Amino acid sequence: MKIGLDIMGGDHAPISTTKGAILAKREMPPDVELVLIGDRQAIEATCREENFDPGNFLVIGTTEVIGMSDHPVKAFSQKRDSSMGVGFQMLSEGKLDGFCSAGSTGAMLAGAMFTIKSIPGIIRPCIGVSIPKGENEYTLLLDVGLNPDARPDVMYQYAIMGSFYSEHVHGTANPKVGLLNIGEEEEKGNLLTKAAYQMMKDSTDFNFIGNVEGNEIFADKADVVVCEGFVGNVVLKLAESVFDLSQKLHISNPFFQQYNYENFGGIPIIGVGMPVLIGHGKSTPLAIKNMLIKNQELVQSGLIRKLKEAFE
Repeated sequence: MKIGLDIMGGDHAPISTTKGAILAKREMPPDVELVLIGDRQAIEATCREENFDPGNFLVIGTTEVIGMSDHPVKAFSQKRDSSMGVGFQMLSEGKLDGFCSAGSTGAMLAGAMFTIKSIPGIIRPCIGVSIPKGENEYTLLLDVGLNPDARPDVMYQYAIMGSFYSEHVHGTANPKVGLLNIGEEEEKGNLLTKAAYQMMKDSTDFNFIGNVEGNEIFADKADVVVCEGFVGNVVLKLAESVFDLSQKLHISNPFFQQYNYENFGGIPIIGVGMPVLIGHGKSTPLAIKNMLIKNQELVQSGLIRKLKEAFE
């Protein structure tokens, strides 16, 4: 297995990203090869500082970087030797099994959509986040920002993709799928949620349990919660604030540590043809390490193959 990392992506790259790769390599099985894509000299210099042999990595040297201010789509044609562009090219050619970056989210989404492309049959991919609700128990929330507006049929597909992810990545048998709404009753909600509910309620494609309210996301009511990207992103940012609040109040509890972005590393783009993860721009070495490990787990789950079979 080969997992690629954009070494130049993130606020603290390339030092933080290289250190994160070193941490990951020390924990990963020997049959997982990490491919570091970026400034070769910077990678080797950081490895020397950490007393780590850069020969433990496959290093692909590049000369350009897609920055936060670059136009997400134009950057791929204008910066052909960028670390992110080369990474996506390698992924599309089958030279990598997975790819991740803490660089520009817009560029990562553009690269996934235009280089890897959606799985045939999927209208719109989405991004999902695993929100902790207990020890090693998660509620998958999707979409959390890729599509601020969505149609009912797109949200129906979110439910299918989320159910597959929950089953094969989280290990949840027959996942319970809920629709995020302002009330449990079928008639509640706006035009979108009402229409989506009607499509979902008699589905045999997933285990639909009805509407889920915001205060039930952290409970055990649903394993997958579906919403459009605008609402999902607001909920995601609120969930992230749980950790910040616990730190501010000096609450020391392992449960709240699960909400620290460093511990979940990155979020997957679900519905594209290869495993792609997006990291936080301010990613620390710990966050990079966890993103790489999550990418490995996503590849091992076989989720992409199972989604392709489901949408044939």
